[in-house]
Amino acid sequence: MTTENTPPSKSAGRSQDIFAADQTFASLGLSEPILRAITERGYVHPTRIQADLIPIVLSGKDCLGQAKTGTGKTAAFALPALHMIPKDSALSVLILVPTRELAIQVAKEISEFAKFSGHQVVPIYGGQPISTQVQKLERGPAIIVGTPGRVMDLHERRVLSYENIRYAVLDEVDRMLDIGFREDIRRILGSLKNHPQTVFVSATISPDIEKLARQYLRDPEKIVTAAQSLTVSQVRQSYFAVERWDKRKLLLHLLRKEEPALTLVFCRMKRTVDEVTLFLGKNGIDAHQMHGDMYQTKRDKVMVKLREGGLSVLVASDLASRGLDVDDISHVINYDLPEDPEIYVHRIGRTARAGREGVAWSFVCPDQGDLLTSIESLANIEIPVSVYDDFVPGQVPADIHAQRELDQTRRQNSMESKSRNPLANKPDATDLTRFPGGLVPTQAPPKRLGGRLTTRRR
Repeated sequence: MTTENTPPSKSAGRSQDIFAADQTFASLGLSEPILRAITERGYVHPTRIQADLIPIVLSGKDCLGQAKTGTGKTAAFALPALHMIPKDSALSVLILVPTRELAIQVAKEISEFAKFSGHQVVPIYGGQPISTQVQKLERGPAIIVGTPGRVMDLHERRVLSYENIRYAVLDEVDRMLDIGFREDIRRILGSLKNHPQTVFVSATISPDIEKLARQYLRDPEKIVTAAQSLTVSQVRQSYFAVERWDKRKLLLHLLRKEEPALTLVFCRMKRTVDEVTLFLGKNGIDAHQMHGDMYQTKRDKVMVKLREGGLSVLVASDLASRGLDVDDISHVINYDLPEDPEIYVHRIGRTARAGREGVAWSFVCPDQGDLLTSIESLANIEIPVSVYDDFVPGQVPADIHAQRELDQTRRQNSMESKSRNPLANKPDATDLTRFPGGLVPTQAPPKRLGGRLTTRRR
């Protein structure tokens, strides 16, 4: 819940699937210091995931919650934590997130909600000197927000104790499983003492998440606020049919023509992130990049620029983009269509935060029709095609053109060969008139009879 919480009455109906207009935060049973912080930030009505999840957590139950990206999941699990945990408690809440950026973002947001309650929040993640984090943990903060790897490291060093953990949260569980944290999660949850109250939150709930929940959640409540679609209705989605070699040219055309306020461009590979950023820079677009191979200090500088409005185009990989909960992202461009449809849901959730409008464009190559269909099926939407009449595709690259001509020649030669040799095609085994006496060969005749023999190496 990092964006302005506009009441539905001011949203002209656009936020009806996000906000619970019939409730206020005061009606959810939260303490006065928390309500003060909420009011100071200008929030009035909770989102639906907040209205559903907060009372369940306050009742002491475990919970598995699903909600669209950008609908306030952080506040949904953080506000009841601040309400339940005593002010002077140490290491009582553990929140696991998939990436460094998300750890920083979530910790920052919780700290703002804890402004009047006095709870200390510390993010722990890789890429930062471990000594610095050790010093912060030694002060006994109430809430820890960390990535699984660094949490395990600090626990093994006997710096981070699980002894007093009363409340545990797994944020963006689907993404943590996607990027290989399954065993780390099992080790951490399996080491927690006395089974603390545990909450899983995710944009999507897969069978793997269900299995994990059955193992580590105790008689949980399941909340699904995804309504009819997994994507927020305020995101105007469309795709462009484009050849692979024209993608950079189309991207430049869109940025120049539309002049979006703040654009997030997603690429599959780190190398592509670098190439696209360099290309845009050479063509007068002030683009910045973010991926996993960058030093943490450089990534932090990019994030500061992003939040302060110092950049207009950010080219990023999926992993590096986690935690980019920035208010003003107006456009998301899927430069590379993700192979996993669930990633698409996360990507476009970076825009249209909490009732705002946003735009999501996807570049779809000729061989990616099935992938587009899979995305539409998961999200339960039909993504329309967009066309710019003034966009002129580039010439087919010489190597691609040569390969196409070679393939065409091979096809023609094959067809001509078949037409000259009627026995090249294997006879229908049910047609007993093709050979005298009703004898049907089980393989092509020998070469001397005009047939073909195909040998295979074993």
